[in-house]
Amino acid sequence: MDLCVIGAGHVGLVTGACFAELGHHVIIVDNDAAKIRQLKRGRLPFFEPGLEELVHRTVAERRLRFTATLAEGVRASLIIFIAVGTPQKPSGEADLTHVEHVTRGIAAHLTGYRLIVEKSTVPVETGQWIQHTLRTYTRRKVPFDVASNPEFLREGTAIQDLLHPDRIVLGVETARAKELLLQLYKPLNAPLVVTDIRSAELIKHASNSFLATKISFINAIARLCELVGADVVKVAEGMGLDPRIGPAFLSAGLGFGGFCLPKDIDAFVHLADKVGYDFALLKAVKQINDEAREHFVRKIEQALWVVKDKTIAILGLSFKPDTDDMRYAPALDVIRALQHDGARIRAFDPQAMAHADGLLPKVTMCRDPYDAAKGADCLAIVTDWNEFKELDFKRLKRLLRQPLIVDGRNVYDAAVLRRLGFRYISVGRRDVSA
Repeated sequence: MDLCVIGAGHVGLVTGACFAELGHHVIIVDNDAAKIRQLKRGRLPFFEPGLEELVHRTVAERRLRFTATLAEGVRASLIIFIAVGTPQKPSGEADLTHVEHVTRGIAAHLTGYRLIVEKSTVPVETGQWIQHTLRTYTRRKVPFDVASNPEFLREGTAIQDLLHPDRIVLGVETARAKELLLQLYKPLNAPLVVTDIRSAELIKHASNSFLATKISFINAIARLCELVGADVVKVAEGMGLDPRIGPAFLSAGLGFGGFCLPKDIDAFVHLADKVGYDFALLKAVKQINDEAREHFVRKIEQALWVVKDKTIAILGLSFKPDTDDMRYAPALDVIRALQHDGARIRAFDPQAMAHADGLLPKVTMCRDPYDAAKGADCLAIVTDWNEFKELDFKRLKRLLRQPLIVDGRNVYDAAVLRRLGFRYISVGRRDVSA
């Protein structure tokens, strides 16, 4: 099939490259001409494992190309995916300006039947507004369909998630749209949920909100564990063995970040308020998530007694491992709070330092974890990159001014570190108090 993906961000670029890998001819459109020039030169705007190689291969095989001209993409394609950003307004509502702008552009260039698919994370009723906008601005009386196909890509495993999905959700209103999308996704042989557009839109927000709820729940349990002398790791293990619960998203720590979960919760709460439902549960989820970062900072402050003029080494800046994404990253809140109290920050992240440098101008970016630890009064684990799990602790102990590790991801074995002479403090575990 001939496909167009509008938006060369994380969702759009991964989606386009993976469809090209499946044998389709894909054109990715973005109005950022500089980004398109970089993509044509083989340079990606973000890090995602395996994506650079996939893009290079599908471009070389002439199944993937890039343009800054929307008309070119619309005219060349049968199915058009809208994968542009839906940033957050101050109210928490999703800003659909980019979606509306792109929809008007598609309408202006329609010359025959097209299936327009919303791939961006959007609030319910967006599909209805896309249909209305297309009818309003289409210059020629040509047929079209609108569908919803929410994405469930996780940064760090996005290619695997698209090529081997656990489910595919299709929100359609016509037999023609349904048949085209079934044909497109047939090679993936994944479970299908075929429903109306509004239900498909709601599935995305409901899924992300439930995952965020699991994270905040286990962080609330972690606080309780600290108060009663229990071990949240064992509590989570016992809970996760129940097949009705499962172990995923039951890791206590600094809470959730990234562009999706925080933004989607706010948008979902705003939508509920708009239609007259007080989604108090999700408001509590957000509050617990904010408190998890504040609690971690307090642990560092209590361990150091006085933070002012102390040096703190931060390991991990991206919101999760295997990405360079700094959006809503817990590290931002942690570092800024410590700096507010007068701390000096040295930091290392395997991928995110280039992005973090502009967001945290007063942080010293270091070449590796040992460089970050040199002369520091405390080593704080903020993102659980795999390479942090195999550090040379004897070397770290020699480099640190005092052997103190505050672990926001419960990465290490407390007994091992204590035998090595470290003060080790983590989250929700009774055997790690200072």
